[in-house]
Amino acid sequence: MDDNLPELPPDPREAQLAKNIERLLSKEHVRDQAVSDAVSKDAFPKYLEELDGGKLFLLASDVQALTPYTDKMDDELREGDLVLARKGAAMLKHRRDVVAKLVAEMLAKPFDFTVDEKIESDPKKVQFAATEGELADRWRKFLKMQALERITQLEDTEQARAKKTPPKKDEVAPVKPLVIPPTFAGKEEKARTELATSYAVRFTRMADMEPLEPAEKFINAVASIYDPHTLYMPPAEKENFDIQISGSLEGIGAALGEEDHYIIVRDLIPGGASWQQGKLEAGDLILAVAQQGKDPVDVTDLPIDKVVKMVRGPKGTIVTLTVKKADGHTENISITRDVVRIEASYARGAVLDRGAKSDSVGYVYLPGFYGETRSGTTGPGDRNATGDVRKLLEKFQKQKLGSVIIDLRGNGGGLLGHARDITGLLIDTGPVVQTKSSDGEIGVLEDTDKGVAFSGDVVVMVDRFSASASEILAGALQDYKRAVIVGTGPTHGKGTVQTLVDLDRMRGGAPAKGESMGVFKLTIEQYYRVNGDSTQWRGVVPDIVMPDPASYVDSGERSLEHTIPWSKVEPLKFKTVQHSWDMTALTAASAKRVTAEPVFGKVDAFAKLLKEQRKTTEFSLKRDVWQAERKKDKELLDTVRPKLDEGKPRFEVVPVEDPAAAAPKPAGDKQNDKVRGRLDKWQGDLARDPWLEEALRVIEDMKPSKI
Repeated sequence: MDDNLPELPPDPREAQLAKNIERLLSKEHVRDQAVSDAVSKDAFPKYLEELDGGKLFLLASDVQALTPYTDKMDDELREGDLVLARKGAAMLKHRRDVVAKLVAEMLAKPFDFTVDEKIESDPKKVQFAATEGELADRWRKFLKMQALERITQLEDTEQARAKKTPPKKDEVAPVKPLVIPPTFAGKEEKARTELATSYAVRFTRMADMEPLEPAEKFINAVASIYDPHTLYMPPAEKENFDIQISGSLEGIGAALGEEDHYIIVRDLIPGGASWQQGKLEAGDLILAVAQQGKDPVDVTDLPIDKVVKMVRGPKGTIVTLTVKKADGHTENISITRDVVRIEASYARGAVLDRGAKSDSVGYVYLPGFYGETRSGTTGPGDRNATGDVRKLLEKFQKQKLGSVIIDLRGNGGGLLGHARDITGLLIDTGPVVQTKSSDGEIGVLEDTDKGVAFSGDVVVMVDRFSASASEILAGALQDYKRAVIVGTGPTHGKGTVQTLVDLDRMRGGAPAKGESMGVFKLTIEQYYRVNGDSTQWRGVVPDIVMPDPASYVDSGERSLEHTIPWSKVEPLKFKTVQHSWDMTALTAASAKRVTAEPVFGKVDAFAKLLKEQRKTTEFSLKRDVWQAERKKDKELLDTVRPKLDEGKPRFEVVPVEDPAAAAPKPAGDKQNDKVRGRLDKWQGDLARDPWLEEALRVIEDMKPSKI
């Protein structure tokens, strides 16, 4: 082992953090497997991926210098001394400094696009560079490809302007008008200049490493060997996780992004503090941030996550932003922070109507199973998935609608309890899901609340991105025969339960400021349907299958490494719901319609062609060859592109007003217009959705008189 390799100093939290993680993996994970030499040997390649997955920094000799630690990762965790993490981080830091200078030099002079050479874009198909010269050549080709892509984008925009192509409804107007040089040389120079600025900022921000980042890469490499969902989250990532699950945060209500050396305001969240105050605008560049009663801090070149952390803060406190406006003048804007509710996180409802010969149908779109995770209690205005879905279902029941569609497409899951509770809104009482821990103990989550919120027919829509809690809900309603599951294929296949372990509590006492260790998301159980089957790996198979527009994407538990295998437990006793439909007849009728629907034929053809094109990972860097190949691929795709947003509406969509949404501002207010525009787009997309239309037809077939 080369003990002469430089290493970064250990963070004071590292020893306790590492020991706690080792204990949790060995004693609490559902696999019931000790962290051993075998785990370490599997984790080492994953660590190299965490360190330099693109193979754009480390040399083969660097990797060789780290290989003596291949079977030591388990020992280092157990002893609380992550030597490999610190040496790897120091090595990467050194290589990044070297590459930063190299990139700046390369982007200072024009590329030669007449040379007939190729680049392999898939890092899995190349080895670590053997020499610095080979690494430099790899970067030269990589930057050349990126320049070609930018030049092509400029040329495409130029052609669109010449044809005076109007922007699409959902396109966001650029903050700055795009100036396109008239000559190729000018475009090439513009592309290089933009790349040079982008990489200079990127390398500056990468150099500002979070103290726990080396440990994070090490720990997550080991954790990934247990399963893909066990994950260490340092304090900043834990905060983002809370926001995703709860659908709310305390801050100013602005979406931020990076532009050159600055943080830019991309958008304002309707109803948020900035939206209400009215002075901050999309396109403002944030130059400095000042906390209440303190001096401003320059945020130029700071990583976006650090700036976001500075901008967020408790409700009622004031933050002052120094911003540069579009006209160039600088302004200080003081904003009182408030609870910002991310409306896109919440359930939405509508009434769908196919015409006089069809009955109106209720529609519930549920993007996630959300609820408060931070305080453990709820207050006025706090929202959760069960409460929001209940209100919609009860509204549809009062309107005497005979059926409802629950749309779980793209729903990646969330809080397990809400999957049980929402199932309970549609069944009287009974078991919903089983759980099995590492010691083999079986637990059952039941619906004990008698009665239902909606008594009519139910169709549940799923796709390959419906996961976890979505699969519990869909699987339970399928087993109870309470709903017909309609989808584009098996769901994601995540049949495991995670818990968030507060690592600060493990060491006892509240941490001092800046000393938090974050949390560990640990897989502790598998869950099983009431029929005894796990959704793990296999997912929920729809009763009625339609073409999959994302079939070209490798996704789902089936595509991940180190997944927990499928298994089965004893089924539970439960009473199925009486229904009038015949599944064989429903399936046959739907298949006939799908075959006859032209847009589904294009969806299938488009996905297959895209999947075939994605197999090509080696590209020519000669400009005329690049353009010819790109033109050919684009023309082939255009011949089968479904163009779902261009057809006529297939049915009427009447959104259900959300009483918790932001109160509208006066007519003509640009933020209010954005809110209206988002709602109009959602409404328009639904009305043109052929999958949703087929779900409506399935509901019609479910009536006894239809089939």
